[in-house]
Amino acid sequence: MPFESGFSHYNRGINLETGEVSVSWQENDTSFTRNLFVSRADEIIVYEIFSDKSNAIDTDISFQLHPTDSPRMKERHGGELRNTVQVETEDNFLFYKATNQDGTDFGAVARIITESGEISSSEEKVVCTGTNRLLILVKVFVQADSQIEWKKLKRELSEIEKNYEQLLNEHLMIYQPLFFSSSLELSNDPKEHSNEVLLLQAYKEKAPTRLIEKLWTFGRYLFLSGTKVNGQPFSMYGLWHGDYQLMWSHRMANENIQMMYWHTAVGGLNQLQLSFTKYYEQLLDDFRDNAKKLFGCRGIYIPAGTTPPGIGKPNQLVPVIMNWTTAASWIAQHFYSYYQFSGDETFLREKALPFMKEAVQFYQDFLVIGDDGYYQYFPSVSPENTPGNFMPDSKEPIAHPMPTAINATMDFAVMKELLTNLIEGSELVTTEDTSTWKAMLERIPPYQVDQQGAIKEWMHDEFDENDEHRHLSHIYPIFPGRELVKEAGILFEAFRKAVRKRKLGAQTSWSFAHMASIYARLQEGGNEALRCLEHLTRSCLLNNLYTVHNDWRNMGLTMEIDTAPPVQMDANLGVVNAIQEMLLYVSPTMIKLLPALPDDWKEGKVKSFHFCTGTISFQWNLLRNSFSVTVKAERETELTIGLPVHFHDYEWKGEGEVSRSKLGEAYVHVKLAPEETVEMFTK
Repeated sequence: MPFESGFSHYNRGINLETGEVSVSWQENDTSFTRNLFVSRADEIIVYEIFSDKSNAIDTDISFQLHPTDSPRMKERHGGELRNTVQVETEDNFLFYKATNQDGTDFGAVARIITESGEISSSEEKVVCTGTNRLLILVKVFVQADSQIEWKKLKRELSEIEKNYEQLLNEHLMIYQPLFFSSSLELSNDPKEHSNEVLLLQAYKEKAPTRLIEKLWTFGRYLFLSGTKVNGQPFSMYGLWHGDYQLMWSHRMANENIQMMYWHTAVGGLNQLQLSFTKYYEQLLDDFRDNAKKLFGCRGIYIPAGTTPPGIGKPNQLVPVIMNWTTAASWIAQHFYSYYQFSGDETFLREKALPFMKEAVQFYQDFLVIGDDGYYQYFPSVSPENTPGNFMPDSKEPIAHPMPTAINATMDFAVMKELLTNLIEGSELVTTEDTSTWKAMLERIPPYQVDQQGAIKEWMHDEFDENDEHRHLSHIYPIFPGRELVKEAGILFEAFRKAVRKRKLGAQTSWSFAHMASIYARLQEGGNEALRCLEHLTRSCLLNNLYTVHNDWRNMGLTMEIDTAPPVQMDANLGVVNAIQEMLLYVSPTMIKLLPALPDDWKEGKVKSFHFCTGTISFQWNLLRNSFSVTVKAERETELTIGLPVHFHDYEWKGEGEVSRSKLGEAYVHVKLAPEETVEMFTK
């Protein structure tokens, strides 16, 4: 769009409640606005440009090849790829294609609609003059034949007779029930603050509560915009890759993809775990082949890294990846979690249990029994750490000098969780004999503690602890597992000591989010969890609130890598989970309210967080000494509720049965029938 003079009153932003991107500005006395969203209903990009003055818009519309910042891609981008670009126009349609390395095409078709003025084609552009409103509809394609797709998409676009508002409303009917499935307020400040203002406050002293609140909302927006039930699972870059041949564009299952889905069930987005489970189901043949050819075992072996559209064979041929055999069991946690929150027994019987059985079958062939009667697990990897006594004496960072060991605590913890869930699930919906799996549980060795009383990362005398590492794999029984809770006593304290030994300077954006979730499970008041999130906001957050892997200013808050810190949205979504963990602990038998409330969160309101069989809404105000909670059962519910320790003298009313728990005054036992509700509040 040509301009004759400088612009003023410039503003841009995202409406997270609708998914719209808006840009507005003023030139002299004429105002212009551009709005864009991607419709979940029609799978179409909808883009409008309008002005408050008649016939004020003159614009050229074209498609261009996206530039690259990658030194590895510059030669191919400027030659081979650019030479495949083809742009054509036909009346008010614009066509674009380029060719992938595999010979297939990617591209788009656009239809330009005007209310007034003139529209014409000029070389590789559609030219619009003298109009006051434009509507541009775009459909894209990947890995296809452009000649077929151009005709098909033109036909589909020609059949659309709706305006911008109508298309938006249809999109919102799908998007908003997901976006508003849960809500959170940590501040009563009604004023809107730009990202830059909030980040400046974080740099000066501490992250403002409004920034933490916005990160929760923004993370959910990213997640909803980047995946759907019948689509690909969310990736580490979401859909906003910005370049070609990225550093970490695969699915990484030794932490990252799991982290991006931890928040879903409690946040009311449990159905979106189905894209995750479907992705791994589609690769089962590869996983069976892996187990047979690499380890001589039945069952499945899932390599940490897999790639879409469907390659489940190992693609990172390094010991830290190849020798780690726990991915299938960890992924099984999400299969079982989907069942626990949905109550879908058909999914449990037909999807979750078969997947879990194949994961267990691998263990039956892979593990050996030691002289003490317990399993020995080797090769065994505690992602992606090396025992301290095998770390080379070097001042330069070394990625994974010797990650392969024996009896990593995490390997046994995940195996124990898998067997426990498989036994429970099978006894719920089948008559299958579970005695073999119960015997396997008995052969898992007990967790070990070091001389300082902390849980050991390797359950073997030959390996020393290494606390200068970002992964906290051995804390799995606390988080992301639920084997142990604070009420468990001595062993829980051993895990707490192991967390306290970890060094902050060895972290990354995602590990700050992981640590925050662990501190929330430890119930240490929430300040430690918040400190992790504050470190993340100072070091790994860009102005657009994308998270990058490590400290992009090199302030010493995180590990360093040789290249520019890449975007990694696992941290964006890990933050969503950490905030939820600070406000609500959920297991099938217990929920705990405000388990890790930071001192700075004086008041707040949560609406429709989810537990396994219902929803819970609550609000608090520390200054007024007030708290209230509403628990609604969607299915038969029986659980223990841990009430906030910040308040006393609770009353309750409503349906169902409420009684004092054996755990103490801060706990109540609740039994509710479907659709029954109970309210609890301070006097």
